[in-house]
Amino acid sequence: MIRLTRRHTLLGAGLLPFLPGPVLANTPIGTAAEVTGDASLTHEGAVAAMAPGAALAEGDLAETGTDGLALLILETDTRLNMGPVTSVVLAKYLADVGGTITLGGADGGALVFDRPEDLPPIDLTFDTAFGQIGVRGTRFFAGPSRGTFAVFCQRGRVTVVNAGTTRDLGPGDGVNLSDGAPSEVAQWKPERIAEAFALVGLAP
Repeated sequence: MIRLTRRHTLLGAGLLPFLPGPVLANTPIGTAAEVTGDASLTHEGAVAAMAPGAALAEGDLAETGTDGLALLILETDTRLNMGPVTSVVLAKYLADVGGTITLGGADGGALVFDRPEDLPPIDLTFDTAFGQIGVRGTRFFAGPSRGTFAVFCQRGRVTVVNAGTTRDLGPGDGVNLSDGAPSEVAQWKPERIAEAFALVGLAP
């Protein structure tokens, strides 16, 4: 399930406590599996071009340029496909437990999160300019879509909360986000789904 609200207003029910930072610091948590175009990785303040095979650690900042795409694979095959002009900060992460990831970039950034259904659920929070997304294992898109930041659930369940309004999304459902309440839930048509996933170099 995913719960999304404005920043500082989400109460992420059921989130597990995390180990102290020093326990996880510099522990490898994944790999940059694929990189296309301009992309960089910042580790402990040092910036370098991101290349396939680069190790990822807690606190790292991954960024793509205007022509950049990247696939990050976190432990146990959790996949983050990044679109152009998107940033991801791996603030805290522990395999099979969860953590915190910050998503940013132009228009909020574009990302597809995919955790296989046969893996155990985790408590993972995405911080965005539009609020927080709490993840418990699913496949979803978050990013710009037809003039607004939107969330689309392809697999699993998603709950979007903002301005006192809650929207529940199932497979095929999407919702638009603005400064007010989320839009009504609607089944996205194949054309819009394809547009969204194409932003990160994927087919639906």
